[in-house]
Amino acid sequence: MTATDRSIELIQAAAQAAADKLAHDIIAYDVSDVLSITDAFLLASAPNDRQVKSIVDEIEERLGKELGAKPVRREGDRDARWILLDYVDIVVHVQHSEERVFYALERLWKDCPELDLPAEAKATRGKAAEHAKLQAEEDASEFGEVR
Repeated sequence: MTATDRSIELIQAAAQAAADKLAHDIIAYDVSDVLSITDAFLLASAPNDRQVKSIVDEIEERLGKELGAKPVRREGDRDARWILLDYVDIVVHVQHSEERVFYALERLWKDCPELDLPAEAKATRGKAAEHAKLQAEEDASEFGEVR
C-alpha cells in the first residue's frame, strides 16, 4: 500500500507551510506499509520554541484554509519542544532542534520511502547543522570577548 493522493497533497502543503516559516530539515516518509494508523509522517525542526509554535500554527492554518483539513489532535503545545499534529491521513512532527537530534525519528523511518516535497522544503536540508555551527561560533566569540 502507498500513501493516498490526499495524504500526499496534505504533506506537500504542510511542507511548504513549514518552509515558509523557515523550518529546518523538512522530510516526509510514506509509512503506510508499516503503520495502519496513518499514511505519512512529516518531520521538521526549528532552533527555538517560538519558531516551533509559529511553524505549527502556519501548517494548521494553511491546511485548514487551502484543503479544509483540521487536526484531530494537537499535542505538545505547552512546552513547544515537540508539537504533533494528527490529521489521521498524515502526522506532522515539528521539533526543537535538540529534540530532533535526541529522538532521531529519521532513524526509525529510514526504511520507508521518502515522499517528494516542494523545492523550498527540500532546500531546508542541512539547515539545522548550519544553524548549530553558526550558533557555536557566536557563542565562542562571545566567550572569547568575556575573557
